[in-house]
Amino acid sequence: MADRANFVVVRESGAYELYLSRFGAVGLDLDLLAGPGRVLPTVRSLPADDGWLDDVLCQGAALIDLGRKVLLLFAWEGPSTVLRYRAATLELLREAWAGWDVRWLYDGPAELRTHLGLDPEQVRDRAAGVLAGQPIGPGDEELTDPEPMAAVVTVGPDRCHVVATGADHPVREGPALLDRLTGGPEHGVCRVPAEAGVHVDPLRRRVGWWTLGATAEAYEVPQRWPGWTVEFWQDRWEEHVRACAGRFRPPPVDHARALAEVRAMADRRRGG
Repeated sequence: MADRANFVVVRESGAYELYLSRFGAVGLDLDLLAGPGRVLPTVRSLPADDGWLDDVLCQGAALIDLGRKVLLLFAWEGPSTVLRYRAATLELLREAWAGWDVRWLYDGPAELRTHLGLDPEQVRDRAAGVLAGQPIGPGDEELTDPEPMAAVVTVGPDRCHVVATGADHPVREGPALLDRLTGGPEHGVCRVPAEAGVHVDPLRRRVGWWTLGATAEAYEVPQRWPGWTVEFWQDRWEEHVRACAGRFRPPPVDHARALAEVRAMADRRRGG
């Protein structure tokens, strides 16, 4: 399966160049750590393309705005999407792109097009519907992986569930998520380094959610929870920890070690 990515270069004039990489999504964040001087020629060596990947097919993207000195990116996998490496990867990107505004695209290719003043609907797949992730039991082998494909869902002060993230972000299900998980496997406390999460407070009718990747229609989530207050925490998983009365307790992050390991990953990739 291809790991498709769009790359965009915005010239000082405002005109943009669109490129397609069929295998560029994996390692995209590590490649960008080489900095603008090395990345720009590599991007411009890719096939030029006049078609945009949509929400479903686009697994990563980067936009390099030369005039405004803005770097926008997202990926579905890589150290930037791993809880223990997230902050370190973004810190190293900002070092490599010193003087640039480095930002994550939480709404994927649609947010990229919005930056260009283009209609985001061109890359929406509204007909796809919502694909619900399957609940994961406490003894599931997936949870032993150091980078599990899992989202944590906490409900009030006393319920904790884990669902697979090979599907859509669970927050996109709206209140139906609560009914679907009722009676499903519970975890008591989730200690895995999840890559996404939702906390639901049924009494106050409040929802908070976060992700380390990108979620289609991310800024439209409140429409899926009518009558609820929805807060998007972006990648701030610590907000979830504070909100859920201890039901989500991921392993502590050793930031210095994470910086060293991400640097080593980037060095190995360049060496390869």
